[in-house]
Amino acid sequence: MGVPAFFRWLSRKYASIVVHCVEEKGKECNGVRIPVDTTKPNPNEVEFDNLYLDMNGIIHPCTHPEDKAAPKNEDEMMVAIFEYIDRLFNIVRPRRVLYMAIDGVAPRAKMNQQRSRRFRASKEGVELTEEKTRIREEVIQKGGYLPPEEIKERFDSNCITPGTEFMDNLAQCLRYYVADRLSNDPGWKNITVLLSDASVPGEGEHKIMDYIRRQRAQPNHDPNTHHCLCGADADLIMLGLATHEPNFTIIREEFKPNKPRPCALCGQMGHEIKDCQGVAREKKGEHDEFADTMPVSEQEFIFIRLCVLREYLTSELTMASLPFPFDFERSVDDWVFMCFFVGNDFLPHLPSLEIREGAIDRLVNIYKDVVHKTGGYLTENGYVNLERVELIMQAVGVAEDNIFKKRKEDDEGFKRRMKEKRKRMKAEQRGPAYMTTGQFAPQALGRRDRPEAVQNARHQAYDMRMQHNKDAAQSLKATMKNGGNSSAGASGSADNRGMKRKAEDSDSEPEPEDNVRLWEDGWKQRYYKTKFDVDVEDEDFRKKVVKSYVEGLCWVLRYYYQGCASWKWYFPFHYAPFASDFKDIKGMFTDFEKDTKPFKPLEQLMGVFPAASGNFLPPTWRSLMSSPDSPIIDFYPDDFAIDLNGKKYAWQGVALLPFVDERRLRTALADVYSDLTSEEVRRNSLGSDVLFLGRSHPLFDFIHELYRTESHEDTEIPAELCHGILGTLNLDDNPILPDKPVTSPIPILRDISQNNAICVKFKDPHFAEDFVFKAVLLSGAKMPNKVLKPGDWEKGNREPWRPQLGFNQHRQQAHLNQSGFRALGHSLNRNQHGGQYSNAPPPSNYQQGNYHSSHRGGHQPFQHSRQNSLLGAPPSYHQPQYPRQPPQQQQQPQQQQQQYGATRGHGWDRAAQSQQSAYQQNMSRGQGGAPAGGSYQQRYNDRQDDWRGRRDPRGQPHQGYSSGRGYPAPPPSRRYNWN
Repeated sequence: MGVPAFFRWLSRKYASIVVHCVEEKGKECNGVRIPVDTTKPNPNEVEFDNLYLDMNGIIHPCTHPEDKAAPKNEDEMMVAIFEYIDRLFNIVRPRRVLYMAIDGVAPRAKMNQQRSRRFRASKEGVELTEEKTRIREEVIQKGGYLPPEEIKERFDSNCITPGTEFMDNLAQCLRYYVADRLSNDPGWKNITVLLSDASVPGEGEHKIMDYIRRQRAQPNHDPNTHHCLCGADADLIMLGLATHEPNFTIIREEFKPNKPRPCALCGQMGHEIKDCQGVAREKKGEHDEFADTMPVSEQEFIFIRLCVLREYLTSELTMASLPFPFDFERSVDDWVFMCFFVGNDFLPHLPSLEIREGAIDRLVNIYKDVVHKTGGYLTENGYVNLERVELIMQAVGVAEDNIFKKRKEDDEGFKRRMKEKRKRMKAEQRGPAYMTTGQFAPQALGRRDRPEAVQNARHQAYDMRMQHNKDAAQSLKATMKNGGNSSAGASGSADNRGMKRKAEDSDSEPEPEDNVRLWEDGWKQRYYKTKFDVDVEDEDFRKKVVKSYVEGLCWVLRYYYQGCASWKWYFPFHYAPFASDFKDIKGMFTDFEKDTKPFKPLEQLMGVFPAASGNFLPPTWRSLMSSPDSPIIDFYPDDFAIDLNGKKYAWQGVALLPFVDERRLRTALADVYSDLTSEEVRRNSLGSDVLFLGRSHPLFDFIHELYRTESHEDTEIPAELCHGILGTLNLDDNPILPDKPVTSPIPILRDISQNNAICVKFKDPHFAEDFVFKAVLLSGAKMPNKVLKPGDWEKGNREPWRPQLGFNQHRQQAHLNQSGFRALGHSLNRNQHGGQYSNAPPPSNYQQGNYHSSHRGGHQPFQHSRQNSLLGAPPSYHQPQYPRQPPQQQQQPQQQQQQYGATRGHGWDRAAQSQQSAYQQNMSRGQGGAPAGGSYQQRYNDRQDDWRGRRDPRGQPHQGYSSGRGYPAPPPSRRYNWN
């Protein structure tokens, strides 16, 4: 779904919807791999009934991965797809249904986006090849080394489109894969497998939704079925909410930004192709045995719990004092509808609504304010009330001018912060002109290294002063030379004096030209003139754009809740109107054209492929893309413009491609249809879903009997034999039958000699054309337990709130006893504070020699309660005790001091030794032969007596210092406190 950053926004605002998957790994014993037993309970502490796979989200990363080496051939691609499905099956472990859906021919509204993506992919591939050739020549001319260029055919990802030989081969491989798993994997033996390949019209996720809708409408459907849908598209979240199933979970790969990628030129990590210098590759391993390996971390998966998202939306959408009864299910449908305004695969988003600027929150707030005026909800069962939608759009339109100005302010602030950040980074990279050494040299934070001893402190201080004066003189010269402009002083060093800054050294990056300037007055006139080449006074044209957009909103919502309303409709513009243009829209839409049919697969290829991908088409069809005499040559431009439309990167812009005229396309193809071979005719026909079973399934004998009697009539599935699933069965033209071997289409995989699987054609239950699927909770549905903390939770009346981790509400919490906390605190070294010059000496240094830090009769370590309370342990506070002792007990033996000094080194340890010796000398003077001032202890006692004779400001006798505390020798490192 074309909603950039939607999932990031959703997961940040509703954080508890995300749960990390627990995955059990297979084991290896004596070189034999032992697979995971999927018949055991799910380690995620939840049992799923149905698993749905949006296969295109699996095919793309397996055929052309971004973070690891690509498969060498098509066979390796198929094996990678099998392993990916196995991994998902291991995590989810469905108990009833596995539904695999590959994108078939899409509706016309989707084909526009597919066309844009494929033209972009072809153009980017050509540009990358040219850039690699240019940089290769530059690096070699500079004397760099690059590995010899491999001559291999580049994998064209455009082949992942219905009608190509690749997709037909994929369907055959998946049939073999399902038969193998049903015959050999115990975890598959009782599940029903449905395969909807690329010959079946419709997008993969919408074929899945159509199956769920039609099964929900059956009387035998279990309303508490737990669904799990795999896919990375954001629209799966909307589709899951639109089903109104209480137990719906989405599984997807965890997105980790800024993954390291190898250079496309030299294959090394750490730089991009534009920064490649042709440096020789370092040897990997003793004998370079790891030369062809790339360090790759296995992709992890996460669950998105839509039941928790429904809890969040309950607290957000609930409204009081409505003039009509509040219905949460209807408000969820309205929330899904409002999300369409920030973008989708079929309509461009409104200019004033950006997901990164909180557009959905703004729409929700407007919705809650306006819903009192509307008198009802915006949608019902996938049908839109345009009169109420107009009130929402007008409220957004009032704020459009402020939105555009705020966007400009935020953009300027972001640029300013980035400019300052670049300056700081350059300054840090340059470093100071003079770096002192020795004890005054800067040390990295957290290091325990000893600073070097000062050899000559006066000489070193002199060098520092002279260098500082020299830098100040150079800065003053640069300032005077630039006419008092101090901003240029930083770059006015001797190396840069008189040199013009290069473009890449500039603090500001080149910005794309924006002729619309939405933040300035007159933005609407400039927008329509620049984007549509019409004057804003042309009311008829503006109404035409708004009418098409309103039709699109109705089509998209119908597509999500009822299925495809029209295979022919599409939005015929590259840009959207403004929200303030939505006026008098109530009568702009009535209904869509009836009985429309989808394109055939090869026809869709002609509608979405560029000429560079024409090799996937028959020769005569291909010539229509490239021949100058072709009547549709204008559909296939060699180059096209990309309008950034206020964005920064090309992939965010709008590809200005001509729209395909369906009538002209069909007329041109009528002359070349006769050139198709029988194999191409088969690939150009529409197929049907296929149902697979294992021998132990209750429905197996029923289907086997159909093949025995050769019944070619449509047969209804007995619901009691197949988990309540209803539909129509028909014999397959090329069936997989039990006890008949299945030939492997992949040479590196073995044939299935003992097959226990059977397959048959399957059709969803049929409904009348005007049937309306109800967007409601089914009767008998049990809502899952609440996960979020209730808003009225009171600690005084209940036990402390325990947040739920994972799916199990009663999961046992792990606890540590007192000894565990002590061991953890010791490992984390929590009792030490500060850096390398802290008051506590490094333990590793004091365990050597004959010194023992026992603190006999004196200083005890201070333990604060927060250290343990952060870990959950009972708080403990030990008040430090400093008992007074006679001086002779506090005095350390002089022999131990000398021994300690002999065992330690120089620098920091010598300072600690001199500090301790000085203290001992002071104590010795206090015992006998004290100076006139008396010893430290004597002066302390006199001061205590003096304080006891005084009174405080309130007239009370002053307590003085506490006589219960003594002041023994400070810690050894107190002499040099560097903090």
